[in-house]
Amino acid sequence: MLCIFDALNAEKSAFDARKIGIDDMDKWAELRTAYQVARLGTVSAAAEMLGFHRATVNRHIDVLEAELGARIFIRHARGYALTELGEDVLRVAQKTEELTDDLAGRVKGAKTQIEGEIKLTILAPFAGLLMSAIADFRAQNPNCGVQIDASEDLARLEYGEAHIALRAGSKPDHPDYVVSSFGRVGFNLYAHDTYISRFGLPKNASDLDGHQFVVPHAQAGRLPFWPWIEDHVRPDMIALSSRHIGVNLAAITAGIGMGFTGDHEAQASDGFHRVLPPNKAWTVPLWLATHVDLHRTEKVQAMLGFIKLGREED
Repeated sequence: MLCIFDALNAEKSAFDARKIGIDDMDKWAELRTAYQVARLGTVSAAAEMLGFHRATVNRHIDVLEAELGARIFIRHARGYALTELGEDVLRVAQKTEELTDDLAGRVKGAKTQIEGEIKLTILAPFAGLLMSAIADFRAQNPNCGVQIDASEDLARLEYGEAHIALRAGSKPDHPDYVVSSFGRVGFNLYAHDTYISRFGLPKNASDLDGHQFVVPHAQAGRLPFWPWIEDHVRPDMIALSSRHIGVNLAAITAGIGMGFTGDHEAQASDGFHRVLPPNKAWTVPLWLATHVDLHRTEKVQAMLGFIKLGREED
């Protein structure tokens, strides 16, 4: 119970720092309504979800905006967009709902399954590392949906954009993040059987003439193997280039060219052959991150448990 009040007090202090003039933030019903409008995008969808009339939803928003003394939403033809203040309101409402739902589940005691939704954010090349854990989580909690954001944009955990992040590279240093190591993953140049049957397998890095490559988009320069590509792969040797990891992997599998992929992806599929010796410089550290406010909630702890167990078994 204390963790909920601590979180609410912390968020209220953040609002006070913005000097938006809230004397007593006792408008949970209105906050919850605004959260659903922001999440679903329209008053109609929020009204249906909450079981309210549209007029009630509009009244809740008007009351909350009057309490705050500023606009939460910008109304437009397609629905509602959040203002900067609205982003803060959404953050408060979302965390409060998460914590309240978690407390309700714990109070029930007898509930054996987790419900609702859990959101994960991860870079696409590493998504496969979580699938076994997600399958095990879903087997035990079929009423909890899993949403994955596999874009290159880093979700802001402090704004409730994800419950758990799997991030690569340097350790996240946000003061409100709880971070743990997820080990390291390696990459290498791989050729598929379909490619080898047509072009053969190079003996070493000096035996690349006549070979074709599948490479990431040039903007992928932060990838650990990118310097090798720049040093060894001429433009005329590039058969296909894409910014999408899935497209590149499909092209390598089809034999269009050799290409870099994660060791974990190659080992999980048939027909892939490593071309070059392992290179420590082509490994990257991975980190699991959660926000301190939601780290101890039941569904976050459950998913983390499956993820860490699956990594240990690997």
